Amino acid sequence: MLDISLAGLIGAIVGTVIAGVTYHLSIGTLDRRMRERTQTQTAEEREKADAALSLLRRFILASDMLLFAGLGYWIGSTYWG
Repeated sequence: MLDISLAGLIGAIVGTVIAGVTYHLSIGTLDRRMRERTQTQTAEEREKADAALSLLRRFILASDMLLFAGLGYWIGSTYWG
């Protein structure tokens, strides 16, 4: 049987919210720098850079969510329940 604590679940939810905020803050900076770099490139190079940026965004979001949700669950279940 799976034993999930309420405090851990609340911690995971809070961690997911923190991951969303962190993602939003880091992606703005990353996107701005990538757009500056692609201004001097050709259309084909821009498409490749956009595809790479899209993949990088997904990776950052997934890793942030896993890290912060797991950390939030651990903190919640350790300290509050």
